[in-house]
Amino acid sequence: MGGAKGMQALTLVLLMALAPLSGCFGENESVGITEDDVDITPKTWTAGVFQGVTITAEKSLSAFIPYLIKDAESGFVMNSTVVDLEAGQSVQLSVLAPPRADTAIILVGSFGRDNWPIRDANESWATWYTDNGHLAANGGAIERLAGENVSLNASLDSGGPAVAYPLMIVRDMAPAYSSDEGGRHSTGLVNGRTTYNYLHHLTDETPNPLDLADGAVGYLNRWAGQANTAYEDAAVYLIDELESYGLTVVTQRYEFTDVFGNQNPESYNICGFRYGNEVPNEWMVFGAHFDVAPPANLLLADPHVTGVRTYGTGVGAYDNSAGTSMVLTVAGAMSDFDTRRTMAFCFWSGEEGGKRGSDYWTDYYVKEDNPDVTVTNYINLDMAGVNWPGGGGAPHGDPATTVDPDGYPKDEEVWPMRVYLGPSLDHDVINQPEMVGLTLWIGADAIGVEQQQSVLIGEGFGEDTWKVDDWLERGKPEIIVYEDVTARSDHASFQDNLGTVTIGFGGLVDGYWCYHQTCDTLEEMEIWMDTTGKDYGEEHSGVSNLVDSLDIITWWAAYSFFHLDEKPVLNAYL
Repeated sequence: MGGAKGMQALTLVLLMALAPLSGCFGENESVGITEDDVDITPKTWTAGVFQGVTITAEKSLSAFIPYLIKDAESGFVMNSTVVDLEAGQSVQLSVLAPPRADTAIILVGSFGRDNWPIRDANESWATWYTDNGHLAANGGAIERLAGENVSLNASLDSGGPAVAYPLMIVRDMAPAYSSDEGGRHSTGLVNGRTTYNYLHHLTDETPNPLDLADGAVGYLNRWAGQANTAYEDAAVYLIDELESYGLTVVTQRYEFTDVFGNQNPESYNICGFRYGNEVPNEWMVFGAHFDVAPPANLLLADPHVTGVRTYGTGVGAYDNSAGTSMVLTVAGAMSDFDTRRTMAFCFWSGEEGGKRGSDYWTDYYVKEDNPDVTVTNYINLDMAGVNWPGGGGAPHGDPATTVDPDGYPKDEEVWPMRVYLGPSLDHDVINQPEMVGLTLWIGADAIGVEQQQSVLIGEGFGEDTWKVDDWLERGKPEIIVYEDVTARSDHASFQDNLGTVTIGFGGLVDGYWCYHQTCDTLEEMEIWMDTTGKDYGEEHSGVSNLVDSLDIITWWAAYSFFHLDEKPVLNAYL
């Protein structure tokens, strides 16, 4: 069966060296060591920030800290570490408290211990602790490896029981925002409210007669093409933002051949670089297309008014100002960190015309102009935000089944958040098990979605589907992790031209009434995300749920960058 083969493939990731990605057992007692033999402060961590955590040993012992840690000497972020302490010794570590979890666990054992039990890939540490460190079906553990810096590898030996030391995690609200305004997700290294603020600015339709490019406060009419002053004006804004982060900005203006065979200059790609300190020729890229769907004719009519969908938009809030805003948020935060590999934060031109910008960048800028460079991994943001935790509207099919007569979403359905991976050759097996494992590992604990995420595998799906049937059969999970054969966005350029393993985040596409329409506005996104008075999920305003969604995706991307900097996930086919 396809599902069985897929799960066998996923099990292989538990033996990979990227990070602890399997589960084993850990009791509440360890020979000679108890919870009283160690003191860990603070008892309550602040979610989403690197903070000093002090471990003091009353007896000689070792501690396993399974969280992102900033090394004081190198400045690099490690995905976990083990420390050895003699009786009376203390150590302070800079630990990133998971942004969307309420419990942290540090494991303690005998001095010099090398092997430790760990949680399952699709399990939070809180669940692992509640289940008393149960023996997971897949087995496995981690082992400390020798070296100047502590590194951890997968193992089949758990080392026996370990003491689990629980700590509380609390996420503060920024004073400026109420819960309805997204205050629940307004603090941390990155956060959904910062992303929302970028989105609000980019899509602000308030008239500005002094702006000769688009006549608005925001950056509208970003149609990629020859001599579009609105796109050019917005591109300058992006360049200024990236430079304000201290990034090195590189642009590529290219030409494309139109249907008449003419060569036309295209609006340009924009990338901000922070070069790596160890392997600068290995690049991690985070990107979104910045252009919006151009109008098919001069009349941009609101389908809410006319009842008829045409083509083209001036605002492009969901497609793809939201993705652009997430790249800006992550770039601003990550630019403050030293990394082993080079980080590139890119905005692509011409995606709506057929991925022209990302195709040019991968085919020419990388392969011809920088032949010594390897793009290790790529993260794509395209139409992300209108998805869980919002509710209403069928996730697929004719828009008439999705919206009410006024063009607004019905309440009886919910659509999933999509996390799509690749490259993939087929649907019935997992082709990139290591990336699937990493994605689940981050989602289950740091992102707090262990109950919502589900891996989709199935036989018999054609290239024109994203596993809708399998999604229905699995009870409509809120977050689907799957390998994408169709590759409808810029990640296809990286998979096809460079063989790069990619991650992408997205929500509702074809069922979204305002997809490539003039009504693709921030207000429209908020309407679709509002669960007030609906049967699905918790009742929150559209702004609050949208900020929540942006927070999930922005954090998932940032965590992926930190993990992939320590050890990239390379193509299993190559």
